[in-house]
Amino acid sequence: MKKVSLLLLMWVACASFGIAQKKHSLFNKKDLSGWKIYGTEKWYVEKGLLICESGPDKEYGYLETDKTFKDFELTLQFLQEADGNSGVFFHSSIEGTKISGWQAEVAPPGHSTGGIYESYGRGWLIKPAEEKDKALKMGEWNTMKIKVVGNKVTTWLNGVEMITLDDEKIGSRSGSIALQIHSGGGIKVKWRKINIVEL
Repeated sequence: MKKVSLLLLMWVACASFGIAQKKHSLFNKKDLSGWKIYGTEKWYVEKGLLICESGPDKEYGYLETDKTFKDFELTLQFLQEADGNSGVFFHSSIEGTKISGWQAEVAPPGHSTGGIYESYGRGWLIKPAEEKDKALKMGEWNTMKIKVVGNKVTTWLNGVEMITLDDEKIGSRSGSIALQIHSGGGIKVKWRKINIVEL
């Protein structure tokens, strides 16, 4: 019995190690290595945080990963200052400041954080139920998780499941991860602990 228990314990440990090995950070807390800036808005690193901020042009801006991803679980933390209208794109591609792909919304209270928007396409695909908006902590650190497997997308905000969506168009392609600055000016968002597990 002890031998069986020991073998089971070793199997669980090896399985856990394998899962941990696949998780890696997309942000090194030092610079923007592994990312590319699109547009004239501000992206910089300060005190170990990734910061996006509206520039004088007050236009859209994006920070895109060099790598592309298909099925994954992405977790990150954000803190909104000022307006805070931003987002996390996935399965995306960018030309200039025109992005194609899907956005998990990051926005001020009452503006559907955690919902999925298709840029330059069908627009809003799904918004969270209104009562889930209370999961957002404006002016504090928030944890968002985005899981994409095949056609299925699920988002969580501070442990609350915001949406689940099944969409064949999403499942038909892969693409980069990209953070957004919305147009209009007055936006500042801090990011940290950007980790991804490829599934």
